[in-house]
Amino acid sequence: MKTVKEKEQKAFEVLKEKFGYKNKMAVPKLVKVVISSGTGTGIKKDKNRNDFVLDRLSKITGQKPTTRGSKKSVASFKVREGDPIGVAVTLRGARMYGFLDKLLDISLPRTKDFRGIDRKIVDSVGNATIGMREHTIFPETADEELKDVFGLAITIVTTAKNKEEATAFFELIGVPFKK
Repeated sequence: MKTVKEKEQKAFEVLKEKFGYKNKMAVPKLVKVVISSGTGTGIKKDKNRNDFVLDRLSKITGQKPTTRGSKKSVASFKVREGDPIGVAVTLRGARMYGFLDKLLDISLPRTKDFRGIDRKIVDSVGNATIGMREHTIFPETADEELKDVFGLAITIVTTAKNKEEATAFFELIGVPFKK
């Protein structure tokens, strides 16, 4: 089975005819993968919630996440500027490719009733954001912790110029889109 990095390197030959690339540098490439999870105002009820999410994301990604604070105060949500409201981790290089291999080959097929990802996840600037309702699809998470399930967003950032190029590139690296 080919890895995401190997598939990315073969993309030039395939996309050359479709988009008329003359140089390998014009082909879309993976830049980074950002995994984020919002803990919201639940931190006020359970002080260990952020620590739990930090621990799980570090096990899933192999890198320590950072706590993200609120950008401004919102009185109706009882949130002050700087209050921790989520965690995020940015992966680049070898960790990014390893995470994408695990996501596309192991985790997504483990999802209950998985029929593919909708093509609407690709935005107009060539990035894709996949929303996960449960973090338990990753093999690093233990099944006995089903009471503390949280969702996360996985954003794959590329150098693609538009949605068409990005969609063709994501198909080549193995993102399972709906038919």
